[in-house]
Amino acid sequence: MVTVIDGDSLLLGRMASIVAKRALNGETIAIVNVEKAVISGSRARVLTNYDAKRSRGSREGGPFFPRRPDHLVKRTIRGMLPYKRPAGIDALKRVKCYVGVPVELFGAETESIEEAHMDRLNNPQYVTVGAVSTFLGAKY
Repeated sequence: MVTVIDGDSLLLGRMASIVAKRALNGETIAIVNVEKAVISGSRARVLTNYDAKRSRGSREGGPFFPRRPDHLVKRTIRGMLPYKRPAGIDALKRVKCYVGVPVELFGAETESIEEAHMDRLNNPQYVTVGAVSTFLGAKY
């Protein structure tokens, strides 16, 4: 059974840490509407940080940093897993991220993570993952 999580107005880091922990425990998770997830902080600082991550390294040798919102979220979740060990590899395979809601999950019951909701944000400044992706040059 797949657990469907709606990423709309969830804080990216908190959502990623909770999803990573649940995936390590053997749960299969699909995250929809990842482009509406939120990164806290001023727009200028967040975009500068992601641009620095994207431009680091070389084109041939990496590190390769994603632009698309579903890949950005999956990369964030990967950073919270031991992704070079068998348990982490299996956990990452159990996590799927989608822009919007795919046809096979349309009408499925979604859950929201209360600990990661944007209402808990003390600072009113934030940027959506979709805005970061557009800034990095994604065409999604």
